Amino acid sequence: MGQLNLNTVQKFYGTFEVLKGIDLEVKNGEFVVFVGPSGCGKSTLLRMIAGLDETSAGDILIDGKRVNDLPPVKRGIAMVFQSYALYPHMTVFENIAFPLRVEKMQEDKLKAKVENAARILHLDQRLQQKPGLLSGGQRQRVAIGRAIVREPKIFLFDEPLSNLDAALRADMRIELAKLHRQLKATMIYVTHDQVEAMTMADRIVVLNAGEIAQTGAPLELYHKPANMFVAGFIGNPKMNMLPVICKSVGATGVEIEFQGQTATIPVEGRAGLVGQPLTLGIRPEHIQFGAADLAMTIAPSVIEHLGAHTVAYAAVNGEGENFCAMLPGSAAIRTEETVPVGLNAADCHLFDAHGIALERRLELGDVDIGLLNAGAV
Repeated sequence: MGQLNLNTVQKFYGTFEVLKGIDLEVKNGEFVVFVGPSGCGKSTLLRMIAGLDETSAGDILIDGKRVNDLPPVKRGIAMVFQSYALYPHMTVFENIAFPLRVEKMQEDKLKAKVENAARILHLDQRLQQKPGLLSGGQRQRVAIGRAIVREPKIFLFDEPLSNLDAALRADMRIELAKLHRQLKATMIYVTHDQVEAMTMADRIVVLNAGEIAQTGAPLELYHKPANMFVAGFIGNPKMNMLPVICKSVGATGVEIEFQGQTATIPVEGRAGLVGQPLTLGIRPEHIQFGAADLAMTIAPSVIEHLGAHTVAYAAVNGEGENFCAMLPGSAAIRTEETVPVGLNAADCHLFDAHGIALERRLELGDVDIGLLNAGAV
């Protein structure tokens, strides 16, 4: 078993509150990813779960047992750090076996555990080599193997791919996802890279300034962000935000005005919105050429040609420079030349003056959020 419960967990450094009452349940066998900007508290929270940092207030429970006062070795966890922390004078076998030798495990049992971990991680042909002969990805797999042989209840990963180049990061994401399916173990993974979170997680926990901004399946957070922070953090490039005014609230949604144009956004309205400023969110990948519910022109100042896509950073209708459009790779656009584009109301998000999302309605053809929660999509 490997169930984790965090009950109103807080962390103070002096009078400064780093974590502000975190409540979270991680089910046995889940792959949960903590994401957020630098300084949001994600690594501190992981270290508190591991027992490397003290908990100022609240309870940490593993399989129903309070572990606040237990040392790391007694918590049934194993942690993989950003640094490989391998012993350069030891072989791969001895690096993986090290925690078992500390426990004084019998040699035959130790050998079987190490060889099994090596097979899982495709290191069985490297056991007699030393870390200096391995690639960065292989070294990180050795560090993971050292965690596997301990057979922990929960694996903790603290930005383990940060030291790898882009190609190795992509390869290791695949390897970690396969490893999770094979071991069926509970894994908690910290990263600042939302691509890693979207591709590996069963659930994502988005942290902001020591608080949980939203928890959900990856595509749930993409399609139904709870607030502007999550909307801007999940998705690459990030969501565009445009100022609009609420004209009316009706049965089909909220009618907004944007630079003299009106459109009805299919979201749940609420009292007191009429006449109020709102923020309309639209993802760069939902900008299109041709007829749309809202039309605009963009004048790209920077264009990135990525093959399948062309990304333009531009001013909208001659205003601002922070708008981003992801267009087809064949798009014939040039810097400083005006291009007509548009967006459809069904693709838009609306946020109130406090940055809280107005709940999107599920229209025919939209992704079923229930399936997203179940991890079926």
